[in-house]
Amino acid sequence: MPLALSEVIAQLRAELAEAMRAGENEQLRFELGPVEVELTVGVEKEAKPGAKAKFWVLELGTETRFEAASTQRIKLTLDPRHTAQPGRRPMISGDEAPGER
Repeated sequence: MPLALSEVIAQLRAELAEAMRAGENEQLRFELGPVEVELTVGVEKEAKPGAKAKFWVLELGTETRFEAASTQRIKLTLDPRHTAQPGRRPMISGDEAPGER
């Protein structure tokens, strides 16, 4: 089932927050710079007055569900900031995940 774009961003935010917590007491930490995310999304718009477009992040093999809608590849560049330290980039650390670059 495709995820709403807002759900994907919320999950990304949660993963970055967890990485920050994991690195709090580490001697080596990394400053978090811009985060680039490239996604294939389905775009649906209802044909009623005042309707808004909905963006659904597609998983591999689900594009056929959106044949009646359009699909687009989008690239988001997010520049995370920590509310407790305005003007400073968050610091992260954590274990390397399999296949991570």
